Amino acid sequence: MLVASLALAAFAVLLAWPIPLLLARASWTANAPVTALLLWQSIALAGGLSMIGALLTFGLHPFGERLVESALGLGGAAIGGRLTDVPLLNALALCGALLLTGHLLLNLVYTAIQIQRQRTRHRQLVQLLSTPHTELPHTRMLDTSIPLAYCLPGSQHPITVFSQGLVAVLSPKELEAVIEHESAHLTQRHYLVLLAFVAWHRSLPWFPIARQAREDVAMLIEMVADDHARHIVGDEVLASAITRVRASDPAGGEPQDHLSARVARLRHPEPVGRGLRVAASVATVALIAVPTVLLLAPMEWLS
Repeated sequence: MLVASLALAAFAVLLAWPIPLLLARASWTANAPVTALLLWQSIALAGGLSMIGALLTFGLHPFGERLVESALGLGGAAIGGRLTDVPLLNALALCGALLLTGHLLLNLVYTAIQIQRQRTRHRQLVQLLSTPHTELPHTRMLDTSIPLAYCLPGSQHPITVFSQGLVAVLSPKELEAVIEHESAHLTQRHYLVLLAFVAWHRSLPWFPIARQAREDVAMLIEMVADDHARHIVGDEVLASAITRVRASDPAGGEPQDHLSARVARLRHPEPVGRGLRVAASVATVALIAVPTVLLLAPMEWLS
């Protein structure tokens, strides 16, 4: 168990900085956003599992060499009133594993509740300040000259919101591109993916890579939605729509570098080779497998 704990701690360090930093700097991710998104999710999950696992296996080390065996040993010590015999460092590690797990889970639940409340209030405001679209179901029109387009997930049905300013600056084909882009966000449930990374950042606000992951995932989600729209309206139409919206509203919410990257990949696509996609997919599975094996496999072979 001690060797497993050290290995998990080392793996957690790799997942906390060098590995995600390499992914953040990679140039291929913009042209394979789905693969990159899966890799980011794997890094986040494996990182949390490794951090908790390192503390847990170190804390359980006095009770055995396997996770289940040592957990049963801890339970037996608790029933027998022998917890005071646990060395202080091991006891602190067990408390740390429990606190870290609770901290991450509670932040996830809190973030989900908070976002849902914000969406509910936003939905109510949209219902008051907008009118239904005459042709598109579950679509609302805001009477403002600012070009806007976004979607609001809901328990009954989602709402897509457009502004009169958006309709004014876009051609019918470009408007279709925006509609398909927003539709992809809803049907593919991108908001759930982003929720996890927002919660991760809130759980570890001092952790630079958590902020980087949230920003990169937000951009990749936009690119995934772009890929859906581009297959329907074409690359140039979608690129033109993005450019026109930003030109009409330079102070728009999405960062300029994200918009530039989205337009660049549409106008100058660089296909990602099959070998790189396979390697990234293998890495995605391996990142989850490593801490799982270190936690569950017998440790005698590491001795």
